[in-house]
Amino acid sequence: MGLKRTDEFRQDAVRIALTSGLTRKQVADDLGVGMSTLNKWITAHRDTDVVSKEDLSLAQENDRLRRENRILKEEREVLKKATVFFASQKP
Repeated sequence: MGLKRTDEFRQDAVRIALTSGLTRKQVADDLGVGMSTLNKWITAHRDTDVVSKEDLSLAQENDRLRRENRILKEEREVLKKATVFFASQKP
């Protein structure tokens, strides 16, 4: 028995996908919809007022900060490994 996806459900899915910080795959899996379906809904609702410009702006800034944070963590791990390596070298 399939669930009927109401317009409200689709709008909520788009709002979550664009502002939650989760990947689209996570959102699709959590909501029990396919990726292609979720992407279609996002395309259909992107330019509507489902997500306010401010919320969208904040979500984009959060994405940017998450990427930056991930890169910094990766760089720190590399530096830790380099420090251990050079500390283990005998003069």
